[in-house]
Amino acid sequence: MKRIEIAGKLRVVTILISLFLVFPSMIQGQSVKRIDGTLVNADSIRHHVIFLMGQAKVKGLEMAIFNSNKLIYKEAFGTGNDSGAKLHSSMSIYGASLSKTVFAVLVMKLVEEGVIDLDKPLQDYLPKPIYEYPQKTKWQDNYNDLRSDTLYRKITARMCLDHTTGFPNWRWDNPDQKLKIASVPGSRYSYSGEGLVYLQTVIEKITGKSLEQLMEEKIYRQFGMKNSAYTWLPKFEADYALGYNQEGKSYEKDKDNEARSASTLETTLDDYTAFVETLLQGKGLKKTLRDEMFKPQIRLRSVNQFGPLSRKDTTAYDAISLSYGLGWGLLKSPYGWGAFKEGHGDGFQHYCIVFPEIGTGIIIMTNSDNGESIFKDLLETTIGDEYTPWKWENYIPYNNKLVQK
Repeated sequence: MKRIEIAGKLRVVTILISLFLVFPSMIQGQSVKRIDGTLVNADSIRHHVIFLMGQAKVKGLEMAIFNSNKLIYKEAFGTGNDSGAKLHSSMSIYGASLSKTVFAVLVMKLVEEGVIDLDKPLQDYLPKPIYEYPQKTKWQDNYNDLRSDTLYRKITARMCLDHTTGFPNWRWDNPDQKLKIASVPGSRYSYSGEGLVYLQTVIEKITGKSLEQLMEEKIYRQFGMKNSAYTWLPKFEADYALGYNQEGKSYEKDKDNEARSASTLETTLDDYTAFVETLLQGKGLKKTLRDEMFKPQIRLRSVNQFGPLSRKDTTAYDAISLSYGLGWGLLKSPYGWGAFKEGHGDGFQHYCIVFPEIGTGIIIMTNSDNGESIFKDLLETTIGDEYTPWKWENYIPYNNKLVQK
């Protein structure tokens, strides 16, 4: 009997330990260390998140926080889909432009292996012009519009990753919906999903492998991403989040996307947390290449990241040396450089920022078009990040009259 009792107690201890490791926010008294060294209690974070979600009508939100390069807090709140299922950290969720950070690491892995060079023009890897290759996708590898263009031949992998290709975000943004280069490659920042997809297309031709094959070989296993893919998989059907508009009505789930490096990642908070934690701990990629990824490549001086004001310059962000690295935006704080990335799609709004020098970071994922309206408050409350350029990113607070400076 004593052996049975002891075995039972050991099982209880094991369960409690596993709960602590997987759900650290459940431990009473758990505290998060902000970038300035001050502490905030996990219960305070939880109550504040719930309050903000109610005020801003955010359907669901999940969050992970890192201290000393390790996960210290992870929790999900609210509703995941129309069945009433609660959002949770292993539920499939559309990653939107967080896709770009994972792809950036794949590119750096290929640089590490000598498959590609950051500064060699991508067209130079191909035996014939990119527009002469037969189209294999619905639209994304159609480069016929470049037949009369010569500037595209200057584009390198570095320019794709730091958004200086001169391509629009998407060809559909142009009045005639044609793919054009608006500025000399390498000369000016202009956020571009097309640039990342162009890099993907060339890499696929160089290696003879699809984006998904390369991710399986070089990223998913090494970075602990067990339930992620750039295309919709049957296994996601059992448990996935829907996106919701500002009125709280769900969007139809888009499941027929072809794999695009810039935008189609389906993931989970668990997976993306494992990815970021691995990166913070310096695993999976040579330090020199990780450092290059988090090094400023070009200064950003635009008033806003998107829209007409993206073409107008300002000195408003000089204090944080707003810049772009390779796959990540960068800002300078008194506590070192911060590397950040947004994700934005219909019904899904995400944000991640990490401070590699001190090992602090946060991932925020929401399935709501109202999500970005609480990012400023969340960042300041949780990790003390007062440096994220929320106006530049159009993260206008839900109650702007009270909090706008």
